[in-house]
Amino acid sequence: MPRRSTAIEASRSGNSHRRALFVAMGLVAWMLLIGGRLVQLQVSQHDDYTARARSQQLSSVETSATRGQLLDRQGRELARSIETESFFADPRDINDPTETAKRIASITGQDRADLANRLSTAKDANKKFYWIIRRLDVEAANKLDALELKGVYSRKEPKRYYPNDSLAAHVLGFVGLDEIGQSGVEQYYNEKIRGESGKVFLEVDRDKRAFESYEVQPRPGQTVVLTIDQTIQYRTEQALVAAVQRAHAKSGTAIVMDPQTGEILALANAPSFDPNQPPKDSAENRVNGALQTAYEPGSTFKIVAYSAAIEKGLVKPEDKIDCQMGQITVAGRLIHDHHPFGVLTIADALAQSSNVGAIKLGLLVGNESMYDYMKRFGFGSRTGVDLAGESPGMLAQVNRWQPSSIGSLAMGQEIMVTPLQMATAYSVLANGGMLVKPHVVRELRSPDGTVTFQAKLETRRALKPETAAALRNMLEGVTLHGTARKAQLGGYTAAGKTGTAQKVDPKTHTYSATKFIGSFVGFAPVKNPAVVIVVVIDEPQGSYHGGDIAAPVFREIAEQILPDLSVSPDVEIKPGTETIAQTSRPSPQQVKEDQAQTEAREATLPKVAAPSFSGQTKEVVFAVATKRAALMPDLRGQSVRDVARMCQQLGLRLEAHGEGHAMRQTPEAGAEVDPGRVVRVDFGRGN
Repeated sequence: MPRRSTAIEASRSGNSHRRALFVAMGLVAWMLLIGGRLVQLQVSQHDDYTARARSQQLSSVETSATRGQLLDRQGRELARSIETESFFADPRDINDPTETAKRIASITGQDRADLANRLSTAKDANKKFYWIIRRLDVEAANKLDALELKGVYSRKEPKRYYPNDSLAAHVLGFVGLDEIGQSGVEQYYNEKIRGESGKVFLEVDRDKRAFESYEVQPRPGQTVVLTIDQTIQYRTEQALVAAVQRAHAKSGTAIVMDPQTGEILALANAPSFDPNQPPKDSAENRVNGALQTAYEPGSTFKIVAYSAAIEKGLVKPEDKIDCQMGQITVAGRLIHDHHPFGVLTIADALAQSSNVGAIKLGLLVGNESMYDYMKRFGFGSRTGVDLAGESPGMLAQVNRWQPSSIGSLAMGQEIMVTPLQMATAYSVLANGGMLVKPHVVRELRSPDGTVTFQAKLETRRALKPETAAALRNMLEGVTLHGTARKAQLGGYTAAGKTGTAQKVDPKTHTYSATKFIGSFVGFAPVKNPAVVIVVVIDEPQGSYHGGDIAAPVFREIAEQILPDLSVSPDVEIKPGTETIAQTSRPSPQQVKEDQAQTEAREATLPKVAAPSFSGQTKEVVFAVATKRAALMPDLRGQSVRDVARMCQQLGLRLEAHGEGHAMRQTPEAGAEVDPGRVVRVDFGRGN
């Protein structure tokens, strides 16, 4: 018995040890599993579960940064951000979406039924955030706050504000509800101006009720200093709008640019839009025609053929060219002039805007060289201006030209340009032959005032200085005795070129007989131009020639802004003329009598022949007038250009004979002359 008992006890003891071992092993396995899971949760999945926990515990709302200011070149404010109030809802807390929508709509003017439907939909979807209205004005926001609607909350948000309404709208651009720039500088420099958004974090309980919050502050955007001058921009817009209204035109564009630096002082389009309320204006009005709308330039493009021919040494301004009484055939295509011109000097062919003269020079230069000079002037490529949406225009490769293309291109057809490209091209002539990159931003400043970016002059040589100088003088002749007499300035010399181009009818794909674009591109003063001004009037009614509808706008703008730029007058006004009273223009009868007296005296004066390739005598007639009266100055020894300028100052009509320097004049020096009086001057090259 004792042995059996001992065996039983030993067996029981062994079972106990096995059970204990199994339990211990189970505990160890359980501890290993728990430990492994803890390691998994705390190490490998820690970040994931932490993020999930935070997302359940935190609610966040993004806060917009304050956009940087836009300033003109003088530091005057063109755009800033103002504080407004935006309202949002937690639809889950709204008991009656219909009643809530009704009360909100009574203040905001929103569609009540639509708002109620959207709130109900959001509530059914268990959404916790829904925007009701963004950036409400202070008065309406105060009224909505006073309602204390359950589930409706608000927060401060900046709103873009343009204190001058539509002034420089196409340069500034506008922003959307999300404070992202949609056009202009606002779009091009959006990342710099916008700054960095902030966030408000709300810690919530299981019922999503906030019990604590903290905020990451937004970082304000950079301030942009523009090249635009607010005063010059205003004067340019006023002149352009008035011209478009007078002409009952479809639209118009005007650009004022510093040809030495490429800085754009003003850029205007009419009609315009209000960037404070962009949806109220059509999308067409928001298009920046100055750099997005391409057109056939017509005669303003003739500078390419003239520049190429002169630079290559093929002609000189004083050389003669036969304009064939206004007709020329190119590859079977007959092209006419607006007037039947005979033999003219190269300079006069440009002044009178002869198509035949330009075409002959184009043929002389040749296809390859013409294309090269077009590219030199920047045509067919974007200027690189710091504004969004610029068009490169249209210039076909030489191998795609038709046999008659050289004739079309020489007079500004078969090519599409933008007004900004024309301003850049004429800057080449104004600044001595350099193609300068235009820009609208001078510098960027951080919120603490540190300059982070400053525009640099970017140029490349396009023409020789002497070629540019020759073209400047020739273009001055356009304003003195050519197609742009209405571009003459009071107190300043001016130069430029008119353009009148037919538009292509989109239905027939042929040139329209009723739709035109009138333009003028010019600069002043002539010797040291301070500004280049482009004026383009699209589809004027009635008179449509560039010299009639665009040149006067150039004059109006230039005469107002040159003094603003501290540019001194370069046309001498004799002290005596300043004290003479204003008088009215002479009667037609008086003009006839003056002309009769002049013709009678011509019989006693010898004719002075001008050197000519054809041996013909050339006469140039100037017809300029103002309302001033004066004593007749002594013109002897002066050049044709200087005499013409003096007569223009005194309001006299010049009849010039010959070339060289003044030898004889009628009336004589010291005689009293009334405005409109015909003055005959004989020029010669004698000693």
